[in-house]
Amino acid sequence: MTTASGLTFAFVMDPLERVNIDADTTFVLMLEAQRRGHRVLYVDPADLGVGANGPTARCREVTLRREAGNHVDFADLQSISLDVEADVVLQRVDPPVDAAYVVATQILALCSRAQVLNRPQSILAANEKLYTLNFSELMAETLVSRRIDELLDFLDHLGGEMVIKPLDGKGGEGIFFLQRGDRNLQSILEQSTRYETRPIMAQRFIEEVRTGDKRILLVDGEPIGAVLRVPSDSEIRSNLHVGGRPHQSNLDSSDRAIIKALAPALRRDGLFFVGIDVIGGYLTEVNVTSPTGVQEINSLENRCLEVEILDGVEALLRRS
Repeated sequence: MTTASGLTFAFVMDPLERVNIDADTTFVLMLEAQRRGHRVLYVDPADLGVGANGPTARCREVTLRREAGNHVDFADLQSISLDVEADVVLQRVDPPVDAAYVVATQILALCSRAQVLNRPQSILAANEKLYTLNFSELMAETLVSRRIDELLDFLDHLGGEMVIKPLDGKGGEGIFFLQRGDRNLQSILEQSTRYETRPIMAQRFIEEVRTGDKRILLVDGEPIGAVLRVPSDSEIRSNLHVGGRPHQSNLDSSDRAIIKALAPALRRDGLFFVGIDVIGGYLTEVNVTSPTGVQEINSLENRCLEVEILDGVEALLRRS
């Protein structure tokens, strides 16, 4: 519910006391909401439920500061009717999208008054790898399969090199660069597909990854910033927590064409805040669960992207 000082923001997220305050996107979104005079609530996804009045949450109001090791004060635990007492619910739980994540998202989908971002139904429908295939014309050659013989045939079709990734991974987990002559090839495919019981995504290896993987942040279909994540010399993965280095980046004509193609679908599906990944002009991923990169862009460009994101949230509420 709207308070005297503003709105009530409920953040459904991983443990707040353990966030890296210099890198975490959710933390700066919370700080900005607090700066604007909004009430900020922390919700553990395991503390969501459903009662007579719809979705419920055991939560704590928080006071935040940018002070390492002393960045949050928690008020007493309280139980609220989420759809009655919250104006905005931001679901910012990191993947994987496992059974617990699905249940939490399905509970949030029951909200009818509170604005839940991103739209829970779309998060459940938009696997971050598979959603990208709605725009296959923007991607490098791709195959999704659990069958090792099909994956090997695809590898040969691509000339003997490809990348594989799990459909439910995050942060570069489970990504492999495969070559036809690798003696571990069969074993890697067995483990990745869990002996042909789990489909994976295989893609043509994009050489330009050596010069960087561009993360572009979009709010309501519009770009607000980008960061180029450059892998270390010994890696093909550019994710920052596995050694990738952030570099300042601008949007080129190819990036803008990709954004133009995606924007109508993102708006239609209620995917308000997303991060798309682009390598060598090819779309590789659409991150919809808890996209990151805000603090890296802020540091590189002396910006406060969280201001633009909260501006967008408040504008969306005014239109609703």
